[in-house]
Amino acid sequence: MFDIGEQNPTQSIINVASVPQRSPFRYPGGKTWLIPTVRQWLKQESKIAKELIEPFAGGAIVSLTAAFEKMAEHITMVEMDEEIAAVWQVILNGKNKWLADKIYSYDLTHANVKSELENPNKKLQDIAFCTILKNRVFHGGILAKGSGMIKNGENGKGITSRWYPKTLRDRILAINYVKDKITFISGDAFEVLEENVNSESSYFFIDPPYTIAGKRLYTYFEIDHERLFELTSQLKGKFMLTYDDTPEIRQLANKYNLQFRTIPMKTTLHFEKNEIIISDNFSWW
Repeated sequence: MFDIGEQNPTQSIINVASVPQRSPFRYPGGKTWLIPTVRQWLKQESKIAKELIEPFAGGAIVSLTAAFEKMAEHITMVEMDEEIAAVWQVILNGKNKWLADKIYSYDLTHANVKSELENPNKKLQDIAFCTILKNRVFHGGILAKGSGMIKNGENGKGITSRWYPKTLRDRILAINYVKDKITFISGDAFEVLEENVNSESSYFFIDPPYTIAGKRLYTYFEIDHERLFELTSQLKGKFMLTYDDTPEIRQLANKYNLQFRTIPMKTTLHFEKNEIIISDNFSWW
């Protein structure tokens, strides 16, 4: 057993290329790199988890991986951001094929993107398409205000640098095979956690906007971090809460008697750093 906050000495930085890419988003703060650890956590009991709840779904790589790899019988995804929510509503509950086909056939030019984004009369499916569009042609996939279109991009490809229409279409259509396992809620993470606080059979993967980078990356970056720690400490089910490794976060973990470990990761700019994993137990670690 490791002391609180200690890193597993066998833990190494995960190459994200080794993890199946399930999400149509290139999500800032995404958890593709954490998937091998999430698999260990979800498989800590011999039986499949009855319910996985992801209250800050974002790009939803954890929910999608659990669905595709049959690590949970049912998955509940929650997202407050209206643009991101529109994508999941269309993919899971609506015009999945429409979105896939629109992406695949779209003529990606600056003029077309500008026209698409400035259209004032958007239906839900149009909002979903524009969200994917922005996620792929804006710097770092950042949707928050102040972000803008890529200029040079990779090898001078500009806005086409991250636009992979066939890959995106295939990922969206593939979700059809698992969407019956998934319930999507366009709503507030705190409300869903409060409603399920006594659910002993649930696993909660909680990946909130981080304290440092959240303002730059997300529209809804302001959350009550202490309230989240308090709520997490009351959960009857199994949970994994992820955060940036800061003195403030360690203090909150200690205040609410929550065990944590550190885990190494590499940022999109290839800086190595540690993040914190907080869990109800580390028998699976």
